[in-house]
Amino acid sequence: YGLYDYLRTSIQQLELPQRKAALIVPAFETLHYRLTFPKSKAELLSMLDMGSLYTFRYHVWPKGHAPTDYAKWRTATVPYRVAWQPDFEPYVVVRRDCPRYDQRFVGFGWNKVSHIMELDAQEYELLVLPNAFMIHMPHAPSFDISKFRLSAGYRGCLQTLREEFHQDLSRRYGAAALKYLTAERSL
Repeated sequence: YGLYDYLRTSIQQLELPQRKAALIVPAFETLHYRLTFPKSKAELLSMLDMGSLYTFRYHVWPKGHAPTDYAKWRTATVPYRVAWQPDFEPYVVVRRDCPRYDQRFVGFGWNKVSHIMELDAQEYELLVLPNAFMIHMPHAPSFDISKFRLSAGYRGCLQTLREEFHQDLSRRYGAAALKYLTAERSL
């Protein structure tokens, strides 16, 4: 409730039209198919404490959203900056002229990760909004995630595309892009 107006206000207050920044909307999830959506951050925190909500994918892919720093978000009253980390894939609001999603990553795997990596390579600030949130509702697995899980060929192709993406980043951003390759190899 009120997310659209809050985002518009934040965009103006943070001077997003003149600034290279990605506004992160913290993501949560529920395992319930029916949920009374919280009307405020306080209600969300109460639901989180009661166990009816969880930080997004904490049980299957924690590194995807861990850099959001949910512990800090709980008490934050102003936007705060976070650093890129490997496999970070937050939901973001960015200017229209930001880098586009890499079209190699369609289906399941690495679309948001590669996008955030490119934003970081272009020195975008990653700013978590303290009063924004979204909730992922349960649904049946997509056809593409099923293919990813069941097909070694699919996973192999995705790995090849990831390697190509790293090479492209290195060509575009030079030595600054080495941190992405180093992070990938240490996983």
